[in-house]
Amino acid sequence: MKFAKAVEALSQEQKKAAENVPQFRIGDTVRVHFRIVEGEKERIQVFEGVIISRSGGEGANAKFTVRRVAFGEGVERVFPLHSPRVEKVEVVREGKVCRAKLYYLRERAGKAARVKAKGRSTTTKDEQ
Repeated sequence: MKFAKAVEALSQEQKKAAENVPQFRIGDTVRVHFRIVEGEKERIQVFEGVIISRSGGEGANAKFTVRRVAFGEGVERVFPLHSPRVEKVEVVREGKVCRAKLYYLRERAGKAARVKAKGRSTTTKDEQ
């Protein structure tokens, strides 16, 4: 019993504060700023793509998978949500999807692999 409490306390300690956790959903196109350590130097690398899955809920083990197509080849990368190496996650575009996992995008190419953007009206009721 003590062990379970110690593990729970450690996982709570590892989590980021609620205001630092990025808000995004499946299907969103995001830009992940990831800190890379090369020897003694550090740099930030940006990885932009569509979020195809998310697992672990909001817990300490939460992960999300980002997919992009680079030079005709699909590249997927899994990022831990609460990792100190993930600097920030910018939402470039919100996607409109009705599934929890978008693994079907792996078999598609070109226009068929796109995710529709959420439709937002730019006109107000006064202008109509």
